[in-house]
Amino acid sequence: MARLFDPLSIRSVTFPNRIAISPMCEYSAEDGFANDWHLVHLGSRAVGGAGLIIMEATAVVPEGRITPFDLGLWKDEQIAPLARITRFIKEQGSVPGIQLAHAGRKASCAQPWKGGHQLQPEEGGWQTLAPSAVPFAEGNVAPQAMSVAAIQQLLHDFAEAAKRAKQAGFEVVEIHAAHGYLLHEFYSPLSNFRTDAYGGSFENRIRLLLEVVAAVQTEWPKELPLFVRISATDWTEGGWTIADSIALARELQKAGVDLIDCSSGGNIGHAKIPVGPGYQVPFAAAIRKETGLLTGAVGLITEPEQADAIIAREEADLVLIARESLRDPYFPLHAAAQLNQPIDWPKQYMRARK
Repeated sequence: MARLFDPLSIRSVTFPNRIAISPMCEYSAEDGFANDWHLVHLGSRAVGGAGLIIMEATAVVPEGRITPFDLGLWKDEQIAPLARITRFIKEQGSVPGIQLAHAGRKASCAQPWKGGHQLQPEEGGWQTLAPSAVPFAEGNVAPQAMSVAAIQQLLHDFAEAAKRAKQAGFEVVEIHAAHGYLLHEFYSPLSNFRTDAYGGSFENRIRLLLEVVAAVQTEWPKELPLFVRISATDWTEGGWTIADSIALARELQKAGVDLIDCSSGGNIGHAKIPVGPGYQVPFAAAIRKETGLLTGAVGLITEPEQADAIIAREEADLVLIARESLRDPYFPLHAAAQLNQPIDWPKQYMRARK
């Protein structure tokens, strides 16, 4: 039997299999509102049989968006269109999740198909925020170093977004602390040069992430899972390492986080990353082995046998599919057939089942 299709229970939620759709920005919202694109995009992956569907990075404040076209959850009016999507996902037997995010110094950019450059004020750009006033890329306008008051407001914003996520029907919240966005910027020594309680030592640099976790927990129900996505390494000398990630995971475990979604990189533009099939899986395996915490593996996982082996070897507890799911929204159904694993198809599609 394929281990990829074993159920997984976390708190009160049971995922029907170990395949999750990784959060992937669509840059297709207006004023943060979800629309028909998001319904069809995410809904088709639920029809395709994934056990967990995680909605793309969803900004907790407008200035936390990567682009002006990111999803948001900073006001109550944004709940209803998201609720429509979560209802459909649940009707297909999948679990809806959402990634709450703040892009930090990597905010205020054009959509990737328009170059992805930092937007100028006349293009609709805005002042970005970061732990320190150091830009991500040469030529970018320097971000504004966050005051302690701004940090306290951010904690409130994450908590309010978590409350709205519950109201919208999500059953998993993932805190985005990876890919060079704000929370990653705080814990990486390559982007945090603060001298206050949020900078300097390892304990100080991880402080904001732990405080965000605590803030989210004030509004997120205890019976529902809480994930954190991290960048397990900066891939740069003097930067964040897998040893740091293991130490962070221990602290997140104490704080009540259920699963670490293990990605990498994104904070340093010139980092040399040895990209290849499953290149980030060893990070998930190391954190799982050293802490006992559940982990998710992501990164060029494209073949059913590859995904199944990750679960069978106990290198991770979830496999997160990203670009492969863009190529094939029905990857789980096709993987089940390839692995000779019985799986329910949508009744509307049964006539096509072989």
